[in-house]
Amino acid sequence: MTTAQNVKELTLKGKDLLTLLDYSIEDVKNLIYLAADMKKNPEKYQDSLKGQILGMIFEKNSTRTRVSFEAAMLQLGGHGIFLSSHDTQLGRGETIEDTGKVLSGYLDGIMIRTHGHSRIEAIAEAATVPVINGLTDLYHPCQALADLLTVYEVKGSFKGKKIVYVGDGNNVAHSLMIGAAMVGMDVAVSTPEGYEPNEEIVKKAQKIGEETGATVEVIGNPDEAVVGADVIYTDVWTSMGQEEEQEKRLQSFANYQVNESLMSKAKPDCTFMHCLPAHRGEEVSAEVMDGSASVVFQEAENRLHAQKAVLYCLMKK
Repeated sequence: MTTAQNVKELTLKGKDLLTLLDYSIEDVKNLIYLAADMKKNPEKYQDSLKGQILGMIFEKNSTRTRVSFEAAMLQLGGHGIFLSSHDTQLGRGETIEDTGKVLSGYLDGIMIRTHGHSRIEAIAEAATVPVINGLTDLYHPCQALADLLTVYEVKGSFKGKKIVYVGDGNNVAHSLMIGAAMVGMDVAVSTPEGYEPNEEIVKKAQKIGEETGATVEVIGNPDEAVVGADVIYTDVWTSMGQEEEQEKRLQSFANYQVNESLMSKAKPDCTFMHCLPAHRGEEVSAEVMDGSASVVFQEAENRLHAQKAVLYCLMKK
């Protein structure tokens, strides 16, 4: 594993993080190495954002994103302000652009968890402080950084490793494909017909893979996809805003549960990951979720450390 001496000082100050595609391959790798060092040596960074304020806009509910960002700011010596769309003028029709301009006068950074990706692009265009994607319908870059940090800790390296995502081709799958390709890790996404990841994003990940030596595949049959997998990853079948599709999705995804039978088709030391919250008995069996191969709570904790690395690089004065 990379030592603290190999962690490079990143020059990302003032940049936005809307998608991992905003960054170079080396930047993404170094964010992961920095996150690992921050986790191991928190005292080195404890006052690095002293006096800094992050505004956290939530238009979607959250547990991990809210708590990890707020805790990250406190641990770095700064402060986070929670802003629900129900409690701000966003909920009464103020434009996202006006909100970005106003908040830039009060804050040192903005994190937003929202719906359409165009909303975060609009606030980033209007704001004069860094904007961080806490989740949109298209991308979840902070989750992918935490996922890759977890793989790095558990497997020790990325090269020669394979991660397989089984389930809905959603924002988590999109960012995982891009991130895995950037670090040179083979990635396969297995979804039912009609739920495949965005074609353009798949092509972008494959193009990155050509540079790093990673393969990026979409494979319908999960039994076929997980052969040779070092990591199997899943997410809920019905995301926020899709509740009316739940019954249809339960039928469509019935053969895509990550259970002991599917895990047995991967490598013997295959690790299980999930971005949480999890629905035991749906996308994952309780035996796998709570079994010895599962690192889901280590992965959840790593949201804190990955986001500390992002905040440090974008907001440190």
